[in-house]
Amino acid sequence: MQTKPSEIKIELLSDLQKWRAFIAIGELGSLTRAAIFLNTTQSLLSRQINALERECSMRLFNRNGRGVELSELGFALFPQIKSLLSSAERIEHHIRDESQEPSGTVTLGLLPSIALPIVSRLYKFIGSQYPKIHLKVLEGSSGQLEEWLSDDRVDLAVLYRYGSKIPEMEQILAVVDSYLIGQPNDRVTLAKEISFKSMNELPFILPSEPNGLRTTLDLLARQNKIKLTSVVEADSLPLQKDLVSKEGLYTVLPLHAVWSEVADGTLQAARINDPELQRIISMAHSRTKGIRKSVNVVSQNIIELVDEMAQAGMWRLSDLRVNT
Repeated sequence: MQTKPSEIKIELLSDLQKWRAFIAIGELGSLTRAAIFLNTTQSLLSRQINALERECSMRLFNRNGRGVELSELGFALFPQIKSLLSSAERIEHHIRDESQEPSGTVTLGLLPSIALPIVSRLYKFIGSQYPKIHLKVLEGSSGQLEEWLSDDRVDLAVLYRYGSKIPEMEQILAVVDSYLIGQPNDRVTLAKEISFKSMNELPFILPSEPNGLRTTLDLLARQNKIKLTSVVEADSLPLQKDLVSKEGLYTVLPLHAVWSEVADGTLQAARINDPELQRIISMAHSRTKGIRKSVNVVSQNIIELVDEMAQAGMWRLSDLRVNT
């Protein structure tokens, strides 16, 4: 069966520049200020608004002694026109982006433990292959990364998820085990693996709530009828590692977060089992920005880096690794 073309007829919206003038004047309340903002003349803006009002057969603005203000119709149209122009701008950026070499700023939101093994490798590759891409890295907790994704402060975020499911539109990169981290020659972490119950009443330095790891640890502690004693709360990864090394406290981290310290003998790590405490490394895109060519280049390289580091033993690739 032959598909029929969409019968879309547009007359009032044929010239979006006039509606751009409408938005600027509505926000600034003055033709003079809008002309300065748009780098045009007041007379041109006046002609554009007059043309729109003729096409609408109604006033969009009321004139007053201080400038102009939106009429009842103008006020009703304002959010819809602003949304339309935002969509048009995203389409324009997409078209330009696809026709050019990947360029521009790509903002990454990363957990500190993820940033350490990834960023230097990512910078080296992007700098050599795509010199017009500028990387901007923001480090934060999982909660902060969620906020930055929601308000479009980041294009991409790599974060931890607990359990076997992840939110829609995220991609599983790898699965990591959790380790009890202690100082060198500590008897508890001397073994390669320990049971979760072995952590009963140990002095911990752990992230402050709300935090995915804390929530999971507290739940497992209740289920296994043990007490996890957090004597210090700190979200700083360097501080956690320093107090473990120097003060004999314990913490729970993935192996890649202490990779170099375990290798040089300044920290000791024992894998937690019975039950295992696993995390998913997940990659999420901004929910509204769309995926520009430069963002896609960076995300694909992150996937390749994760695969490379999995071969080195930092984490494991997962059977759940699919695009969702």
